[in-house]
Amino acid sequence: MATPIEFARKLKEKFGELVSAPTEFRGEVSVKIADAERISEVCAFTKKELGFDYLVDLSSVDNYGDDPRWTVVYELAGMAHGCHLRLKTDVSEEKSELPTVTTVWKTADWHEREAYDMMGVRFRGHPDLRRILMWDGYPYFPLRKDFPLAGKSSELPDIAFTKAAPLEGGPFVTLPGGKDSMAREPRVRTPEN
Repeated sequence: MATPIEFARKLKEKFGELVSAPTEFRGEVSVKIADAERISEVCAFTKKELGFDYLVDLSSVDNYGDDPRWTVVYELAGMAHGCHLRLKTDVSEEKSELPTVTTVWKTADWHEREAYDMMGVRFRGHPDLRRILMWDGYPYFPLRKDFPLAGKSSELPDIAFTKAAPLEGGPFVTLPGGKDSMAREPRVRTPEN
C-alpha cells in the first residue's frame, strides 16, 4: 500500500516543476502547485489516477502584506487507501481568481463559496458562486486580516447590523490582567467580575 509521500512523489513525477517536492510535518504531507491556473488539472489527476476521491476541505489563508496574498489549501483523502494529501496554491490579490474544482469533486461547491464569501477569492467556472454565510450585497470579506475585529458599518439597515460592534467588555472579549487566565476568560465571567 502506498504512503502519502509516495503519492506526492507520483504527483511530482507527472507534473514536474509545477509541483514542489513534498514536505512532511507531523505525519502530514503537503505539496505546492506553482501555477494556480492548473489546480483543476492537478486535482483531476489526484482523483482519477491516485485515488483521492474525497475533498475533505478547501480553505484559504490571507498572507496580508505579502504577494501573492492568498494561499488556497485543498485537503484530500482516499477512501480506499486511507491516505491524506494536502495541495496548496497561491493566488495574487491582483487576480484573486483560480479555476473551480467542482468539476472534480461536487463537494467543492460550498467550500469554494465559503472561501469567496469570507476571503474574496473567486473560482472561475463555479456553477453558483455567491455568498453562503454573509447576506447578499454585503460589501466586505470578514476573514481578511485587514478586516477589523469590530466589523465595519454597512449601508443595509433593514438586513443586518449597520454599525461596528463595540468590543469593550463584551461577552467574547478576554480581559487584560487578572489573577490568572480563568479570571480573564469571558465564558466563566460573572456580572460582578
